Amino acid sequence: MIDRFYADYAWEQTAALLAIDSPSGFTKNASAWVKDAFARLGFSASITTKGGVLIDLGGQDTDNGLLLEAHTDTLGAMVAEIKGSGRLRVTPLGGMRAENGEAENVRVYTRDGKIIEGTLQLCNASVHVNGEYGNTKRGFDTTEVVLDEDVTSAEAVRALGIEVGDIVCFDPRTRRTASGYLKSRFLDDKLSVGILLGFAKYLADHKTVPARRVYVHVTVYEEVGHGGAASVPAGVTEAIAVDMGCVGEGLSCTERQVSICAKDSGGPYSYEVVGKLIDAAKKTGAGYAVDVYPHYGSDVEATLRAGFDLRHGLIGAGVYASHGYERSHMDGIFNTLKVLCGYLEV
Repeated sequence: MIDRFYADYAWEQTAALLAIDSPSGFTKNASAWVKDAFARLGFSASITTKGGVLIDLGGQDTDNGLLLEAHTDTLGAMVAEIKGSGRLRVTPLGGMRAENGEAENVRVYTRDGKIIEGTLQLCNASVHVNGEYGNTKRGFDTTEVVLDEDVTSAEAVRALGIEVGDIVCFDPRTRRTASGYLKSRFLDDKLSVGILLGFAKYLADHKTVPARRVYVHVTVYEEVGHGGAASVPAGVTEAIAVDMGCVGEGLSCTERQVSICAKDSGGPYSYEVVGKLIDAAKKTGAGYAVDVYPHYGSDVEATLRAGFDLRHGLIGAGVYASHGYERSHMDGIFNTLKVLCGYLEV
């Protein structure tokens, strides 16, 4: 039976990956890190043409393969306009919300390799000046990036090397509390990448070869809808997205559990796969919940829409405040690892 050492390892890898900025379309450094992390454990890993990472965890039955999908791309923004004031109007990458990102520190990456710091602020952000501060609807037209540079014109901003199309990354603010809670932006879905690294280390340390072939695809365009639409190895009959489990009103999952999704906005998941995931949770004593997610889509649904003939499922450690300043727990990691081990009987 897998022990908590691998949950701790999974979090250490997650924290390291969270420190690498990687919004959708700007994932090269994160993918290189993921490839090297799996390779250090002894597994074959390669960068796909699209920029994701495909890993072979081994296994005997190549005609009944399992593909585990997680993603390392996150929310972020892109420079849409350099204002005459020297401020930046940005456009979101993925489901980034202006009202959530307001007052967050950001990094602007220029094409020539510079990193310029700033903050996303409400336009006219001083409460002592702006009498409509509390009444202003937050959006990317009413917020702006204030650069931490002495710039008051578009020309001065361009002199720094900043242009339209440059990537804007939000500070993740990663923390692990003494009580085991994990707080950070972008636990969706770097936490799951860390979990899969923990699972891979478990296989490597115990020299375990699964009965069926197991692959991992760490995708890089999930947040914009097409991450899992390619790179499915021959012989794969099932694909399971390992992504965040939803926590919120109307759902039963907590941050300390693994969530098994029965249905989301894309429709029901494979009844057979969901049943086997429940059985795996029961067999391993994992704390779990089965939920229906009202506003959610996953990599594995992109795989199905691309035309691949396979059964699909979705699990993940419970995450609260999704697409915001997210929170999970070490128990959620451990319970997800248990289900993976139980599903593959390793």
